[in-house]
Amino acid sequence: MEEAVIVRAKRTPIYKKNSRLAGLPVHELLVPLLQSVGGDLTNYIDDMIISNAVTPGGNVARLAALSAGFPDTVPGLTLDRQCSGGLDAVRLAAAWIESRMGECYIVGGTESASTVQRPRARFSPRTIGDPEMPAAAENVARRYSIAREEQDAYTVRTYGRAWQAYESGFFHQEIVPAAGCTVDEAFLRRRPMERIVKRARPLEKGGTVTAANSCGMHDGAAVLLVMSRTLARRLSLTPVLTVVSGTVVGFSPLLPAIGPVPAISKLLKKQRMSLEAIDVVEIIEAFAVKLVVSMKTLHLPEEKVNLHGGALTLGHPYSASGIILLVHLFYQAIRSPFSYAVAASGSGGGIGCALLVRNQ
Repeated sequence: MEEAVIVRAKRTPIYKKNSRLAGLPVHELLVPLLQSVGGDLTNYIDDMIISNAVTPGGNVARLAALSAGFPDTVPGLTLDRQCSGGLDAVRLAAAWIESRMGECYIVGGTESASTVQRPRARFSPRTIGDPEMPAAAENVARRYSIAREEQDAYTVRTYGRAWQAYESGFFHQEIVPAAGCTVDEAFLRRRPMERIVKRARPLEKGGTVTAANSCGMHDGAAVLLVMSRTLARRLSLTPVLTVVSGTVVGFSPLLPAIGPVPAISKLLKKQRMSLEAIDVVEIIEAFAVKLVVSMKTLHLPEEKVNLHGGALTLGHPYSASGIILLVHLFYQAIRSPFSYAVAASGSGGGIGCALLVRNQ
């Protein structure tokens, strides 16, 4: 069976809604990334798979490809699995490569929270319940008895890790400038996070989820170049990550933050692997409670999880965030090689996705 490998990975800086990326429509966030990652290989690209959760409508992937100056022979597919969409786009491209339906794909995610002009779509029918995401996170905190102190402690820890990574230059290689921005907004000013989380008010009366231990609304995009190992060899491109396997699961729409737990469990069971064999785990930090419950339930040691911080600090551009996890892993594999890593998400509607990658 042919192997799918990731040979290039880039992302834009991430900025809050209505900040410095607000002037870019969702497809234009992708343009500099597409030109950087695939502009010299357009004759080889079989398709472009882009995840987008709050689309203005239409095929964002195709629009972005044409806007980037790609020839009209490059098609485009836009998919929506909310925050799990980025990881699932990689899963789809890898499956097509492994089955020899294609050889080369640009895979990515993009979100412009700033330009959304409609209410969010429903995640679940009224007969089940369709909570807003903070309320759904609170459901998980109650169900699994996750205290606010645990969520706040995780928030402070991941914030410190993100700043340490930034100060060491870890994020520099990841970024392609957009709208004149070359650094994530989070790193323009250091904040007293210990004091902020302590003073933050719960979003629900008597609750534990606060604005401080939750992510905000952000703009940003990320893309990968995924191709067959055979084509990479032919083009003299160096594989950095190999896509080993992936899985998607469904569960209660009332508990989306639990998503990484069943997704990772199913993935490892399918591969007949234990967590001890996994060196690094990246999970989208939409809410601190998601990370706390994942580590507790899966018995994940914190020294394996989100080593360079995550969305609680950098920001969470929805369906781009899964790709951002893989961008982090891509450069971590170059700087500090590991054997196996897992990237995972839980998303609105009660869907979880997990992807297993191997170094080279």
